[in-house]
Amino acid sequence: MSLRLATFNVENLMNRFDFSGYRNQLHQDRTLALFHIRDEAEFRLLEQARTIAHTDDTRQLTALAIAAARADILCLQEVDNIEALKAFEYGYLFKMVGQGYRQKFTTAGNDTRGIDVAVMMREQTRDGQPIEFVRMNSHAPLSYGELGLHTPELAALGIEPQERVFRRDCLEIDVRIGGQPLTIYAVHFKSMGGPRDGVPGRDATMPVRIAEAKAVRHVIESRFGIDHARAKRWVICGDLNDYRQRVVIEGDGQPSYAFTVVDEQASALDHLLADGFAHNVVERLPEMERWTLYHTRGPQERHLCQLDYLLLSPALAERNATAVPDIVRNGQPWRTIFPPGQEVERFPRVGWDRPKASDHCPVAITLDIA
Repeated sequence: MSLRLATFNVENLMNRFDFSGYRNQLHQDRTLALFHIRDEAEFRLLEQARTIAHTDDTRQLTALAIAAARADILCLQEVDNIEALKAFEYGYLFKMVGQGYRQKFTTAGNDTRGIDVAVMMREQTRDGQPIEFVRMNSHAPLSYGELGLHTPELAALGIEPQERVFRRDCLEIDVRIGGQPLTIYAVHFKSMGGPRDGVPGRDATMPVRIAEAKAVRHVIESRFGIDHARAKRWVICGDLNDYRQRVVIEGDGQPSYAFTVVDEQASALDHLLADGFAHNVVERLPEMERWTLYHTRGPQERHLCQLDYLLLSPALAERNATAVPDIVRNGQPWRTIFPPGQEVERFPRVGWDRPKASDHCPVAITLDIA
């Protein structure tokens, strides 16, 4: 009995306009920055027109990427709310997959932008086994102090013990697949951000992601017991915004690009993976093929890395020891530099930078749940 499970950061699936760019240039789209805009009223009109014009192509590509993942259960990140998810599923995804993801779940998390994690499920697997929703639990209210996770490093960032650990949520959903239990933990960790006072963004924000990783582990061990958690069937799905390895890109164009695999000395992922607590199935792929995101700040800083994860419990990983994930890269923009032999046929209308399905790639795997 198999289940197709996937995770995908859909990049700002919003049902509202963001007008903050009028006062904060960092939030202003580069298109509007080309024009002289007289006042806020004019900015709002132009921003609405720009957003609507860009969104249709983007969401067609997002839907194509989801359809290509062929998932029975899909964990999403950067979803505005359930209304946005319903509108996307009905207006875009339905045209490609038909009556598919009728069960949809999300909660309002802690993100100041209002982007949340969500889960969509079919009513049955492609094999015809029923997918039954059992319960849902948000862990958004958990604080650093409550879990004993507040550290001097967090204090140095101005974070107080009473503040909430998860930047979005750790959304816990129990399901039964053909009667067999499975628990899903949908997460989206703190983003790296840019450099701060000369410190790389990844390093500056690492204490937050470490606390989030430890909090997820605490949630799982509290639920199942420290001695029994590894024997249960659960999976952590989402954008963890960190990597243990990356592929550094150097050179000034094909065919002179050089790709070098670099291992990181530390990662927030270590607190979920180092002692075998969870298993990263993407690491079953060759090192050069594990990436789910292309990062660049210009020719001097380019790399491919894995930010999107399906972390299986030891019991689930052992039962699926030969299962290998798929990474859907057809929605990546043309600016993404692919290692030799990995080129794919892009979806129709993908642009150099945009439109694109997302800056992330969906990751999917077929698991035996019997």
